Amino acid sequence: MHDETIKVKSGLLKPRKRKPVWVSWPDDKLLDVRMCDLGVSIDGTPLERRISEVRKELSGRGIDFGPHFWLSDDWFTPDGVPGVGIPFYLAHPRLAKLEMNQMLEVEGSTKTWCLQILRHEVGHAIDNAFRLQRRHRRQKLFGKSSDNYPEYYTPRPYSKSFVLHLDSWYAQSHPDEDFAETFAVWLDPKADWQKRYADWPALKKLDYMHDLMHDIRRRQPVETTTRTVEPLSSIKKTLRQHYETKRAHYGIDRPDFYDRDLRRLFSDAAEFSNNQPAAKFLKRIRRDVR
Repeated sequence: MHDETIKVKSGLLKPRKRKPVWVSWPDDKLLDVRMCDLGVSIDGTPLERRISEVRKELSGRGIDFGPHFWLSDDWFTPDGVPGVGIPFYLAHPRLAKLEMNQMLEVEGSTKTWCLQILRHEVGHAIDNAFRLQRRHRRQKLFGKSSDNYPEYYTPRPYSKSFVLHLDSWYAQSHPDEDFAETFAVWLDPKADWQKRYADWPALKKLDYMHDLMHDIRRRQPVETTTRTVEPLSSIKKTLRQHYETKRAHYGIDRPDFYDRDLRRLFSDAAEFSNNQPAAKFLKRIRRDVR
C-alpha cells in the first residue's frame, strides 16, 4: 500500500503519514509491542509545534541556542547533554490513551502542561550547554549540582524562596530543579514574574537568571554534542515490561494505599451524613494543597 497524498495550501502534494498497524489494537495486544518497533516520531505532531514555540521563545529572548529533542521513555535531560528526551506517548494519541489507562494521567498531554515541561527541560539543557553549574553565583543562589538527588523530599508549600511552576513544589527537590524551574518561569512570556514575585526572596533568583541569560547571548555554547540517550529506537523492551516497571515505581498497583486513613477522615456512616463531603472540602482547599 502506498502513502496517500493530500493537497496543501501551496498547491503542492504532501505525503500523508501511514497509520501504524497498532492504532486499532486493544491494550492487551499493544502492550506486547517492543518500544523500538512503534515507529513514531516527533515530526508532524502537536509536539513538534510545541517545541517550535519554545524555540521561538528562546530566539525572542535573543538566545542563540537550539537544544535537540528525541523520543524516549520519559521526560529527561541527561547530564552534560544540551538536549531533551521526550516520552513516546506524546507522539501519538493511541499511545497517550494507553498511558492514561496504565498510569491514570498523561504527563504533558495538554498544550499548557507540555510547554511548561519543555521550558523546564530546556532550562536543564541550557545549563549543560553553557556549563552554568560551575558559576559561583549560581551555586550560591541555587546550591550545588553535585548534591545527591533525594528519593523523597518534603516541600515547604508556603516558602517564597522558590518559584511555583510544575506541581509538587518541584523547585524544592534539588538545586538543578530549582534552576530549571526558575528558568522556565523567566522564559514564559505570560509569567509576568517581576510582578508575581515582587515580594518574594525567589525574585533574586529570577533577577540573576535575567542577567545570566543576557550574558550568554554573547557567547557560544561550550557543550555542543547532539548525542541522544536511550532513544526510542534503541529500547528493546515491550510496552508491557515498560509499564510493569513504571507502575511499580509509582505504586499505581496499590490504589488502596491511603484508603484506610481517608475513610477515617471522611466517614460514610449515617451519623455523619450532614458533614461536608470530601469532594467539597478538597475543592475548597485546592489552592492550599496544590
